Amino acid sequence: MKEITITKIQEGQRLDRFLGKCLPGASRSFLYKMLRKKNIKLNEAKADGSEKLSAGDRIQIYFSDETYAGFAGAKGGDHNAREEAGRTSHVGRDQGSSTESDRLRKEVRILYKDEDILILHKPAGMLTQKSSPEDDSLNDYLLDLCRREKWLDEEALTYFHPSVANRLDRNTSGIVLCGISMKGLQQLSSALRDRSLEKYYLTLVAGKVTRPGSVRGYLSKDREKNKVFFSTRPLEGGAPVETEYEPVSCGEEVSLLKVRLITGKSHQIRVHLASEGFPILGDNKYGDRRINRKLKMDLGISGQLLHSYEIGFGRHLEGMKVRDPMPESFVRVMDYFGLEIPERP
Repeated sequence: MKEITITKIQEGQRLDRFLGKCLPGASRSFLYKMLRKKNIKLNEAKADGSEKLSAGDRIQIYFSDETYAGFAGAKGGDHNAREEAGRTSHVGRDQGSSTESDRLRKEVRILYKDEDILILHKPAGMLTQKSSPEDDSLNDYLLDLCRREKWLDEEALTYFHPSVANRLDRNTSGIVLCGISMKGLQQLSSALRDRSLEKYYLTLVAGKVTRPGSVRGYLSKDREKNKVFFSTRPLEGGAPVETEYEPVSCGEEVSLLKVRLITGKSHQIRVHLASEGFPILGDNKYGDRRINRKLKMDLGISGQLLHSYEIGFGRHLEGMKVRDPMPESFVRVMDYFGLEIPERP
């Protein structure tokens, strides 16, 4: 008999889904059959699989050691490979290799942490999640961090993987929300889904913006070109989107805006501001080529100057706000164009 005690990190999952992670070699129908026959119990009582697990719950699995190992072993090879990959990549970094991913990892900062939620600063240039197997990403950094700080051990990682809850474009910097327990990931997913989060960005745009504005319309995405298109009229397959912005500091050529993201679609702020005639500086997809060339030649800046600056939580974290200070690249560009730099936007 195998007994598993649920930890705080693992609580909040349904029993049947947790069993599927423990025993990936077993079919769902087989697991439900074992529950019906009481070969799998929860707290020594019959269960049907729909129960939500809490810390301290005990799952009894009445299989022989060989049977349990056979069903669990389908995941064992992958798990061991992941662990070995983590060790190998960590050794390379500890030895001081000077790759771009190493440099970006050193720029990641913790902005907030509790037992369920971690909020990180993502530097511009780092992927939030892999786009191909060889990529490094903030999500990989998160797993390495949890191992290094011993927030999760390898056994816990078998049943639950910490994960980012929101995504930023590669060249957008700022706040990324991460769940380091099932409860935290569920809270964040719920808050993003019901839009109870208030999300604010800072961006530098071409043009003189003297008054607040809002943009409403529809976005459709060309996945092959990784580009979105905006229209004020409904588009076939298009999603309704809304963005608000206000000037923080403005000059004749460039303005600093604080943007409130009401909906959250890919490239939304970038294409919305471009449609208003205020393209984001450094944006090579929707921006002004002339001013982008100037920034690259004179300041070495080639990515869009867009930064996830502030997140305000509603009922999930009782009105807490988290801010990520304006990047140094913004300060350099504002100084270059003679813009007043605010103490805090």
